[in-house]
Amino acid sequence: MSDHRPRSASGFDLTPLSTDTREQLASKLDAESRRVLLHHGTEHPFCGGLLNNKEAGTYCCKLCGLPLFNSDAKFDSGTGWPSFYQPYDASHIRELRDTSHGMIRVEIRCQRCDGHLGHVFEDGPKPSGLRYCLNSASMEFVTKGQPLLLNNPSV
Repeated sequence: MSDHRPRSASGFDLTPLSTDTREQLASKLDAESRRVLLHHGTEHPFCGGLLNNKEAGTYCCKLCGLPLFNSDAKFDSGTGWPSFYQPYDASHIRELRDTSHGMIRVEIRCQRCDGHLGHVFEDGPKPSGLRYCLNSASMEFVTKGQPLLLNNPSV
């Protein structure tokens, strides 16, 4: 029997989480991560625990574990939030128009669990010219060489 679940080019299962699974995983999050991921919150600038992380590795969704960004795409944007110029796999990030707070922005969410990650702007460095501006509370860092944290029970 073949597996018909949607997969990214990098081989990860992109099947949306069921409501029950999402709630089960969310129950394990701290209050700040719940506020950011589930209620589209934003942490204060220069406060996130991953802002100054310089280790080699992968930044994964804190809710479902899907890899989002590699450390080699991270740069210091001076904005106070971890910033990246390209995702781990473009299909792992979903973009939505955000007109909240009296401005037009592009919100980014995890493709698998729909968790709020941050926003993407067109003022980043080459080669992409993009700045993916993330909340530390929405990510879990996995040091290079360690297994990725795939929290999706169906994986």
